[in-house]
Amino acid sequence: MKNYVVPVLLMSAMGGSGAALADLPGDVDAYRAQHESEIVDQFAAFVSQKSVAANPEGVAATAHYLEGELKARGFEVKEFTGAPGVAPAVFGYLKVPKAKRTVVYYAHYDGQPVTPSQWSSDPFTPTLRAGASLKDESIDWHQHTPPFDPEWRLYGRATGDDKATIQAFLIAFDALKSLKRSPSVNVKVLWEGEEEAGSTHLATYLREHRDILKTDLWLIGDGPVHQSRKPQVYFGARGVIGVDVTLYGPNHALHDGHYGNWVPNPATEAANLIAAMRDDEGRILIPGFYDDVRAVTETEQLALNAMPPVDADLKREFGLGRTEGGQSWLTSLMRPALNVRGIRSGQVGDAAANAIPVDAEVSIDFRLVPNETPDRVRDLFEGFLKSKGYTLSSHPPDAEARLAHPKIAYLKWEEGYPALRSDMSSPAAKAVIAAANSGARQSVLVAPSLGGSVPLYMFDQLYHVPIVGIPIANHDDNQHAANENLRLKNLWDGIDTYASLLAELNW
Repeated sequence: MKNYVVPVLLMSAMGGSGAALADLPGDVDAYRAQHESEIVDQFAAFVSQKSVAANPEGVAATAHYLEGELKARGFEVKEFTGAPGVAPAVFGYLKVPKAKRTVVYYAHYDGQPVTPSQWSSDPFTPTLRAGASLKDESIDWHQHTPPFDPEWRLYGRATGDDKATIQAFLIAFDALKSLKRSPSVNVKVLWEGEEEAGSTHLATYLREHRDILKTDLWLIGDGPVHQSRKPQVYFGARGVIGVDVTLYGPNHALHDGHYGNWVPNPATEAANLIAAMRDDEGRILIPGFYDDVRAVTETEQLALNAMPPVDADLKREFGLGRTEGGQSWLTSLMRPALNVRGIRSGQVGDAAANAIPVDAEVSIDFRLVPNETPDRVRDLFEGFLKSKGYTLSSHPPDAEARLAHPKIAYLKWEEGYPALRSDMSSPAAKAVIAAANSGARQSVLVAPSLGGSVPLYMFDQLYHVPIVGIPIANHDDNQHAANENLRLKNLWDGIDTYASLLAELNW
C-alpha cells in the first residue's frame, strides 16, 4: 500500500486546538456524567460482538462494527486483511490542522476463547453486577438514574482485555468534540483482531502498511492498572513462547501391580522432568537459560523502587501462604519464567484406576525478558530434553518409533515473540507521563514492564519510535478466564486518560 494516500480531514466540527482548558478532566467527567447510560449501552453493544478466534464471522463483524464507529466520528477508515478467514485489523486516521506529531493508538478487539458452562452468565450478553462477587445482584442500568455506582462491573468476554480501551478512546473523542476541543496530534488507530491468537499477521500488516502507519509514538492500550488501583503507564512487556510436551509409556494402560517398577510410568517421568527444569522458587534450571538476560537498568530500578508495595494485599487476595523467589511481585516480573500451564495423565478421584497410564502431557509457557529470543529458548529447552535421554519428535510417534527409542517426546511448539523494554526517558515518554498525570489528576505510576506479553517488539523493529503502554482495566478483571469483567470506575478513568492523551500530548 505504498501509494495509498490518506486525505486530510478537517476538524471544523471540533473547533481549533486553542489554549489548554483549565480543567479538561473535570469537563470530560461532566460530559461522561451526563451520558453514563448511553456509554454503558455502547460498551455493552461492543462487548456483545463475538470476536474470538474460533468465530471468524464474529471477528469480521466486530471489525465492521468498529469501522462504523470510526466513520461516524469523521475518521478515514481502512481494513487491513489477509487470507480468507484471517481477522482483519482496523485502521483509522484523522488529520489535525497544525499538529506537529502523529500518534498511533493500538489495542486489540478480540478476546480469549470461552467455555460458556464456566460462566455465570452468557459471555456475549453483557451483565452488570453490583460488585466483584458473582453473588452480587444483576442490575438493569436502564432502571437507574446516573450517576451510576463506580463499583458496578460489566461482565462479558473482552471487557477488560481490550474492549474497554477502545470504548474509552471513542468516548474520550466524543467528549472532546462536545467541548469543541481538537486533538493536539494527528490521530491514527490500529485495532487488531487476533492478538489473543498470537498476532500471526500483525507483522505483515505493519510492513505492508508502513507508510500510512508512520508515526512519532505508539500508545499500547493493553493491560491492567496497578493492584493498588492507581493508574499507571508502562514501558515494556515480557515475550512468550509455549510448548506442549507428550511423553509415552505402554501402548495401553497396564495393571500397576503386575507391571509397576518395570514398565516406565509417563506420569512419573513428567513430574521428574518438571522438577528438573524448575525449582520451588521459580528458578529455571535449564543450563544457559539466563545467559542472554539483560540486566535491569538504573532508571528501571528507580522506577521499581518507587512503586507502592502490594505483596501482602495480593497474598491475602489470592489466599497464598508463600510466594516464590524471595523478591517483590513487581521485581519478579523483570526475570524470565517457566510456567506449567497444565499436566494430564491417567485419572484421579472416583475415576482413578490402579494402572500405568499410556502417556502424559505437560503444557508449558516461557515468559521472556529483553535479549532472550524464542528461537534461543527453544534450542535450550530441546537441548535439555536431549541431555535427559529423550529423542524428540515433531509429530506423534508411531509404534516403530516408540520401540526404537527408550524415551521419546513429542513437542508441539507455539509461535512466540521476544520481550521489549523501551526508553523511559525520551521526550515522548515524558510527554505521555505528563498527559497521563493530567488525566488522572495525580502522578501516575511508571512501570518498566508488565508481566504479560504483548508483541511490542514488532512496533520497535519496524518503526524505531517510543512505545508506551496505557492500561485501564482493573487488575481483578478475570482476564483470560471465565466471568471477565470491567469495573465502571476503570472505564470512567480511562475516558479521562484518553481525553488527555488526545488533547494534551505535546513534545
